[in-house]
Amino acid sequence: MTNSIRSAPGKVNKAGADDALFLKQFGGEILTEFETNCVFKPRTYVRTIKGGKSAQFPLIGTVQSSLHTPGNFIDGQEVGHAEQTIYVDGLMVAPIFVASIDEMENHYDIRGPYATEMGRELAYQYDKNVARMHVKAARATSALTGRLGGSIISGAGMNTNSDTMVAALFSAAQAFDEKNVSMGDRYGYFRPQQWYLLAQNTKLLDNDYKGSANISTGEVETAAGIKLVKSNHVPNYDANAGNYIAAGNKDFVQPKYRADYTKTVGVIGNKWAVGTVQLADISLESDWETRRQGTFMVAKMAVGHDVLRPDGAIELALP
Repeated sequence: MTNSIRSAPGKVNKAGADDALFLKQFGGEILTEFETNCVFKPRTYVRTIKGGKSAQFPLIGTVQSSLHTPGNFIDGQEVGHAEQTIYVDGLMVAPIFVASIDEMENHYDIRGPYATEMGRELAYQYDKNVARMHVKAARATSALTGRLGGSIISGAGMNTNSDTMVAALFSAAQAFDEKNVSMGDRYGYFRPQQWYLLAQNTKLLDNDYKGSANISTGEVETAAGIKLVKSNHVPNYDANAGNYIAAGNKDFVQPKYRADYTKTVGVIGNKWAVGTVQLADISLESDWETRRQGTFMVAKMAVGHDVLRPDGAIELALP
C-alpha cells in the first residue's frame, strides 16, 4: 500500500528537519519570557560587543567656565577622563534534556513550560546581578577625580514604615538634583513588601497632590519623580560567602557581585549607574542525541555588569 503524504508543520517550506519551526517557536518563547521578567535590562545602559571579553566605557569629567576680561587671551582647559572596563562574566546556561519516551507518554505539552522556566531563570540571574551591582554602585566612589560617588540613605523603620520610605525617596531625589544627575531615567527598585507599603501611603494616594498610587489596583507609579519598580531581586542577604538560600533554593553569587546586603531595603538608580557588556544575547541550541534517545536543549547568554556612574545610585538601608 502506498503511504499517504504526511504534512509536517515543523518543516520550512516543506523541506529540512521536521521540527525546524518548532525549535524557533520554542526559542521565541524563551526570549519572550526573558524580556518579560527582566525588569533591570531596559533601565540600565547596555553595550553589545561582537568579540573579546570586555568593553571600555569612557567617563568624562565636567567643564569649568569663567568670566572673560576684555583683551585677555582665552585659553583651553583640561578635562578629566577615566574609563571603566566591564568584563563578560562567562557563559550562563539553562540546560534541559527531554527524553523522547517522556514526550510520547506525556498527556500534556512540556516544551512550552520548559521554555518558560528557561527564559525566566536567565532573566532572574541577569536581574539579580544588576540589582546587586546597583547597591555596590551606591557604595562606590567615582573613578573621576572630583566627581561625587554613590550615596546611602538610612533610617530606622525604612523597611516597614512607608512614611520613612517616602521621605527617603524625596531625599534621594534631592541628592540626585544636587549631583546634577539627569531628571529622566530615575528608577526606584523595591521588594514587594516595601512596594505595596508605598502603594498604600496616603501621601501618594492624595488626589489633591496628583498622587500616583492606586489602592484599588495595588499600583504605584512614581514618588518624587522617581519611577517605582517592583522586584524580588533587590538583595537582602549576606552574599559574601557566595551561597545563600532564597525561597528554598540555593543560589550562587559570583565574587564580583558579593557583598553584605542584609540592611538593603531598596535602591534608586539612574540609567547610567550600572553598565552591561553583552557578548551574546539569549539564544537556544538544541540537538537530538541518538544514544540517549532525547533532545538536549540549552538556553544561554554571555553578559557582564559593573558600576558605571556611582553618583547615579543611592541605597536605601536600615541603620
